[in-house]
Amino acid sequence: MTFEYTGRLDDDGVVFDTSRKSIAEETGLADAQPQREYGAITVEVGAEQVIQGLDEGLVGLEPGETKTFAVPPEKAYGKWSDERVQEFETDELREVLGGKTPEEGTFLEAQSGEQGEVIDVDDDLTRVDFNSELAGETLEFEVEIVSID
Repeated sequence: MTFEYTGRLDDDGVVFDTSRKSIAEETGLADAQPQREYGAITVEVGAEQVIQGLDEGLVGLEPGETKTFAVPPEKAYGKWSDERVQEFETDELREVLGGKTPEEGTFLEAQSGEQGEVIDVDDDLTRVDFNSELAGETLEFEVEIVSID
C-alpha cells in the first residue's frame, strides 16, 4: 500500500512528521531535516514496517480514501519509562567523547544504536533519557491512500 500521511500530537495538533513537502515547509520540519526527501511511502500492511497503530489504521482502506485516526502510546512509541533513563559516570562519558564534558540537551548514541538525550550532568553522574521523544504521546494520523499494490 502506498500512502501520504501527516502525524500530529493529539493534545495540541503539532505536526511531528509528514510525507508531504508542503506541510513540512509550513510547519518548519523541512528546515529541521534539510536532506529529507518527501513523498508517499509504500509499506506492506501487517508487516510491522510502521508503528502498530498506524499499521492497524491502514487496514481496509482503498485508493483515494482519506482517514484520520488516533494512536495511543501503547500502539505507538510506548509509555514514558524511568527504566529508559540510564546513569553513566561523567568521567567515563568524557573519555568516550574525546575529553569533552557531556552537555544537557545533546544526544548520544549507545552501542546498540539507540539515541538518548542528556538530561542531567554533574561531576559524578550523567543521566541520559533513551525514551522516544514521542513516548507517552497519543498521536493522530491523517492518511490518504495513493494505491494498493
